[in-house]
Amino acid sequence: MKPTTEPITRKEPKYLNDVGIIYSLLRRTRPKSRQDLKNYVKVFLGVDVPNKRICPEHNSPMDYLWHSFSADFRALSRTTGSTVFSPAIHCGVSGHQATENGDCIVWANRTGGKTELAAIATLLDCIFKPNCQVRILAGSGEQAGRMYQYLTNFLQKDYEQFLAGPVQKEKCRFVNNAAVEVLTQSATSVRGQHTQKLRCDEVELFEPDVFAAAKFTTQSTDSLVAAMELISTMHRPYGLMQKVVASAPQFGTPVFKWCVWEVIEKCTDRNCSQCPLDNDCQGRAKNACGYLKIDDCITQMRRSSRAGWEAEMLCRRPSLENVVFDQFDPVVHVQAVDYDPNLPLYRAMDFGFVNPFVCLWIQVDGSGVVRVIDEYVRARATIDVHAAEIKSRTPCREEQVAATFCDPSGAGVNDVTGTSIVRELRAAGIMVRYRRSGILDGIEVIRRAIRDGQGRSSLVISPRCCRLIEAMQCYHYPQDLAAAGGELPLKDGVYDHPIDALRYFFVNYKYTAKTVTRLY
Repeated sequence: MKPTTEPITRKEPKYLNDVGIIYSLLRRTRPKSRQDLKNYVKVFLGVDVPNKRICPEHNSPMDYLWHSFSADFRALSRTTGSTVFSPAIHCGVSGHQATENGDCIVWANRTGGKTELAAIATLLDCIFKPNCQVRILAGSGEQAGRMYQYLTNFLQKDYEQFLAGPVQKEKCRFVNNAAVEVLTQSATSVRGQHTQKLRCDEVELFEPDVFAAAKFTTQSTDSLVAAMELISTMHRPYGLMQKVVASAPQFGTPVFKWCVWEVIEKCTDRNCSQCPLDNDCQGRAKNACGYLKIDDCITQMRRSSRAGWEAEMLCRRPSLENVVFDQFDPVVHVQAVDYDPNLPLYRAMDFGFVNPFVCLWIQVDGSGVVRVIDEYVRARATIDVHAAEIKSRTPCREEQVAATFCDPSGAGVNDVTGTSIVRELRAAGIMVRYRRSGILDGIEVIRRAIRDGQGRSSLVISPRCCRLIEAMQCYHYPQDLAAAGGELPLKDGVYDHPIDALRYFFVNYKYTAKTVTRLY
């Protein structure tokens, strides 16, 4: 055979080229279902999003990602008649109803993947939703930068082809006219923004004026629904995150909540009785499908306080540090109690106009248990309006009310009107009494009712008294007591008023024989 001098060229097999083409096409193909989305994120971004809720009252991280991604296509399906993105299954958890926008709240544990998932949602918005404008706003510049860093790292996974130019320090633009920008934590930065998606990370750390301004930034288009996503752990029972979670049912905003058990790795070879996590785990990790290493979770639990572990990792309730009534437990102290005509009825009031006027209806049973059966809370109304409402809601005749206790400051004469709140109430037929006392003395009496030295409770609050219950959990001391100049709880105009009304009952009821009654 005659030798050849032609160079040898190696040709790639045709099937390899076909695989590359298919892979590229799949990257550009919008996921049509929840499972498609999970597979897409795993294959192209290398993130296996946990898709199983372990605690019955929780969600999986995938629930949030599917809600965020599918919101715009649900809106589209309503106009096209498509049933691919059905509102009934959009978050995969019963009890969540579809809303007209994409708003949601994510309450999850530390290291629960919240920021990374939000970055994935941002990338998906920009790839599959032309003209989508996304803004990242976080409780600190460092936190905002972390989400943006996740995003830029994902872009390096062969997504540069979708960009319309180089990635800048705080923003980037895509060829389909979608864009992402990081906002600074200031009202000035937020005001004037008009965006479809606003992702607020670590909401607990937001300044109130910034959060107030952020509420007005999102706007829908013909093909995109506005969405404000609030993402955080819950550190304080009186913080911003607690407030937005508490108000979510009122506005129909879905809350996606998960804890360490939804994101921990599956336990396969450990003896539960010898595991430090067993008291909390109770075998949950055996069914898990997450990524957090079990040994890392054990280490974190040993490093932290019990309160910190429950708040940051189990998402049970915020840390009670700095809370006035840290022994208050809704499981113990909130029970269904109604008016008993065989028991005396008392009322207790705290006055306010801009801040709320509060009235509580209270009875004490034969064993000394104080039963708060109803509440009235209203701001910006005159005394005659309050008096009429209180009389109409009182479940017995006015002369049968054993006593109505009030804020002693109500006896002061107004320089403009020449009268006092006490006089106005008496003129309306409501007998009021008061006794002057120190705030700390009243707080101590309430604490004894919540739990005395022998561990017994003598306070029960009806579920109807939602504002009082919230105040019992959130009434707190200033962050810096020394700077505040004393040891008094913070007068924030929100939680202090229901507590003051309850305090007036206790300090007057304990000294009923000495209570002042004056006629004007």
